[in-house]
Amino acid sequence: MKINENFDLSFFLEKYEKMYFIRKIELSIGNRFNKKQFKTPIHLTIGQEAIAIAISSFLNKDDYIFGNHRSHGHYLASGGSPQNLISEILGKESGCSGGKGGSMHITAPETGFMGSMPIVAGTIPIAVGAGLSIPRELNQISVVYFGDGASEEGVFHESLNFASKFQVPILFVCENNFFSSHLHIDERQNSKVISRFAESHGILHSNVEGNDLPSLLEVAKKAILYVRSQKKPYFIEALTYRIFSHVGFEEDLDVGLNRVVDVASWKMKDPLILLKKYIQNNSSKEIDWTAIHEQIEKRIEKMWEISESDSFPHASALSDGVFWNSA
Repeated sequence: MKINENFDLSFFLEKYEKMYFIRKIELSIGNRFNKKQFKTPIHLTIGQEAIAIAISSFLNKDDYIFGNHRSHGHYLASGGSPQNLISEILGKESGCSGGKGGSMHITAPETGFMGSMPIVAGTIPIAVGAGLSIPRELNQISVVYFGDGASEEGVFHESLNFASKFQVPILFVCENNFFSSHLHIDERQNSKVISRFAESHGILHSNVEGNDLPSLLEVAKKAILYVRSQKKPYFIEALTYRIFSHVGFEEDLDVGLNRVVDVASWKMKDPLILLKKYIQNNSSKEIDWTAIHEQIEKRIEKMWEISESDSFPHASALSDGVFWNSA
């Protein structure tokens, strides 16, 4: 399918539903966090959902996908079980990490999502290593998501250099939301453009509006085809914005440069709003948006009911999965 030339209503409606599903899951997590219904810290992707949806549209289940500390969207877009995610948030045994990982340690290897971690830039060298391990005759690739703050870690630059030198089939995806914790990028770097580092390492790159799904799809399709066919790295920088705080469920309007103005501006560029307008402008069919929303919301509420009734891990399982038994 040529994404923009032959408009496919069902394709874009499917993407809208997936984005809305991620949004509502995270809103439900945030609301319960504020009610102190669980204790794990949360890092929400609200406002950034389109990026992972676009990338995952062209990935296979045998590709390796690595997240960061803000990876609910990456996990869900890759096909990770939402039921298992909710259970993990609640610390239940049925969680995707056995209830012992919380929000920042989630995994779904059955869909290619190898895991996430709170260490900034921590998954980047691991993803490069995974890409290096892929036999050249296979069509697999490695993908890693990270924020603009990761570009300030030494291992980020070492990984770009290594991937370029040894032609690793990896897609670097920088979700540039302009914030590293509480500091705006203007307070940390002399340029907002993170892809300058890819250029300095001889890695092909694209910069794209990270809230515009049709544009993201075009870039993702081109980039992933390049990595698969050329067995070389590619770098996507997607400009987006973190609507809620670094951690938690507040907007932190007192944080960073011009955040009060910026949050209001970026809410107008909400990826769900933009995609809904795109669908309406390109289709004469009447769409029951209310029915779509209600069906998703009911599904999510049912998931919470199921996970809340599940058991917590037994104390005897405390060290399970911590040590590797080589015997």
